[in-house]
Amino acid sequence: MLDAELKRRIQGLCPEVDPELIDDFFARMDEDYFTTFSPEEIASHIRMSTGLDSKHRIQVRVTPRTSNTAEFEIVIVGFDYLSEFSIFCGSLSAFGLDIQAGHIYSFARSTTSRSPRKIVDVFNVAVKSGEVFDATKQREFEQELQRLAHLLATGSVDEARERLNRFLTERIETMNEPLSGLGYPIEIRFDNDVSPDWTLMEARSQDAFALLYGISNALAMQGIYIHKVEIRRIGHEAIDHFFIADASGRKIQGATQQDRLRTAVAMIKQFTRFLPEAPDPAKAMRHFDQFLDKMAEQQLPDRIMTFLARSEGMNLLAHLLGSSDYLWDDFLGIHFRNLVPFLERLAGQTGLPIASGRETLRRDLRDRLRAAATFDDKKIVLNRFKDDQLFLIDAQHLLDPRATLINFSQALTDLAEVVIDEAVTMCSEHIDRPTRAAFTVCGLGKFGGREMGYASDLELLFIHEDVGTGSGSNFESLARRVVECIEARDKGVFQIDLRLRPYGDAGSWSVSFDEFKRYYSSGGQALSFERQALIKLRWVAGNEELGHRVEAHRDTFTYSDAPWDRENALHLRRRQMRELVRAREINVKYSAGGIIDIEYAVQYLQLLHGKDHPNLRFPNTLQALDELYRLKLIQASEYEVLHPAYLFLRNLIDALRIVRGDANDLLLPGETSEEFKALARRLGYREKDRTRAALQLSADIRQQMKNVHAIFQTRAVPSS
Repeated sequence: MLDAELKRRIQGLCPEVDPELIDDFFARMDEDYFTTFSPEEIASHIRMSTGLDSKHRIQVRVTPRTSNTAEFEIVIVGFDYLSEFSIFCGSLSAFGLDIQAGHIYSFARSTTSRSPRKIVDVFNVAVKSGEVFDATKQREFEQELQRLAHLLATGSVDEARERLNRFLTERIETMNEPLSGLGYPIEIRFDNDVSPDWTLMEARSQDAFALLYGISNALAMQGIYIHKVEIRRIGHEAIDHFFIADASGRKIQGATQQDRLRTAVAMIKQFTRFLPEAPDPAKAMRHFDQFLDKMAEQQLPDRIMTFLARSEGMNLLAHLLGSSDYLWDDFLGIHFRNLVPFLERLAGQTGLPIASGRETLRRDLRDRLRAAATFDDKKIVLNRFKDDQLFLIDAQHLLDPRATLINFSQALTDLAEVVIDEAVTMCSEHIDRPTRAAFTVCGLGKFGGREMGYASDLELLFIHEDVGTGSGSNFESLARRVVECIEARDKGVFQIDLRLRPYGDAGSWSVSFDEFKRYYSSGGQALSFERQALIKLRWVAGNEELGHRVEAHRDTFTYSDAPWDRENALHLRRRQMRELVRAREINVKYSAGGIIDIEYAVQYLQLLHGKDHPNLRFPNTLQALDELYRLKLIQASEYEVLHPAYLFLRNLIDALRIVRGDANDLLLPGETSEEFKALARRLGYREKDRTRAALQLSADIRQQMKNVHAIFQTRAVPSS
């Protein structure tokens, strides 16, 4: 009877509304909705719902609660979508609003009604100290909610979450609002007797900014449907009641399911605290969701769970998971069991893998290989060792402030040399016609120069001692077997590249030393750029004595007094800038002022002066640059530009590669894009305003490249 009277009263308060819509509200809202709100408030909610359509997925009303404009009631009526409540909570936090109380309702499921499910969310909020929530901000708030609701309506849940996480992180940094309160312990209790349809989850914790977002986001990421929420704050304690079900509409009943959800809520809430530290907060949260699934599958021991719950563990994890899809997909997903022990060691600053060195790596690899019986078994062990070590080196360079670019490159080079040397040994023992004749491997390019970075390939040259007719085919087989033995997980990552061998793709995979000397001679067929490329040649594996003879001939040919075709080299550089870079785009390698300008300028000077100054014959760019400065072949003002610019561009290249996992994709993203903002954070540009930080990075890139190209044009290639 009371319902009929209440319905008639509400119909009288909004006579313009279709009675069927009012009937739907009464049929599908919980009974306590009608006791929580006055008839006038309910009529207002119903009128707001009439404005919902494909262009307006939600309706928002903001009302000051008192004459004090620092407190507001915010009513949101809209269509019901997955993750919607967590999106609303995150948006409120992003606009500097602290949720103090609230009542959240959604339509119950119905087998008879064809009308879409709707929600009525009422929040009592207070504006954070130092923040403003005036009419302009209120319009921005509603517009942002409409954008997010539209994404949810079109099924773009991940895109909505990523947009929110980036926006929330940016706003938190602008507010200078630490999220340390999310580290407080949380008590989760489940009760399945309160409601016939829903599980009551009670969450108790010390109140903190963005707390409700942390909890609700955890539920959304676990696929939990939120039907109703009662938000209460008693002093400094937050007591929130969530009426929930799983994705299939069932209660959360099993102890295992409840424990898993309890762990997820606690850890995601804690992890949210460190989102501002991640280079890309959206990536970090998405990967952490997958990380939790892995944890559940692996059943990690309590010791590891305890470490992850501590601040240092979560901080390192946020940096790592927010760095790269490539690193997660191709390394973290594979090396999951190695990840947490590695983070423990890093947090304790002991056992740094980046400082292992060649001999330690060689001992470890050989110990593992001894347990392998067949060649195929050894190949598996070799590549697993390579991938494990590569992951550790990559991850430490991301996380450890002591890991410089130089020792990162050295660690990758040491690993590559050990793996190649062991592959040569293995393959030599398993070819059809083994031979005792010398076989050596030389590195070229970044590998030869000890300048490897993320996603670097291995440019190699196989050379053998000619011991008579038919020996070449045997070494050809050996070279091919070595290449097949070292498997590249992805494009460019330790992938062997033989294109710099004599005659390129038309040449033999392994060339005899005599043929090498004929090709690289004053009367040989080596082109001008091949003479220049030989600067980077360095013995790396196989027979050492033959390797050093190759290096000696390199010096005789490359640093001879034969004329250096400077104009041909400059023509090649101009073609690169013209043909490999599109207008208005910046390629960190090939554009004017890109890293090639520094490398080529140094190499041109090595070719011009290396005959008279043997100490200039370094494969490594920075070592050669230092020597050019010591010999006063470049001025101090030039050195002071080129040396820091080289390190800056190398770090920029590595930051691009770790995201994309592709050594060749060095095109800068648009400076207003989210990718560029994340790039700025990855490189240490940590201003409160992420847009301003990105603009500062863009300005620095342009200035560095402008300075580099000016030196390349006027001084690095002298006219006489």
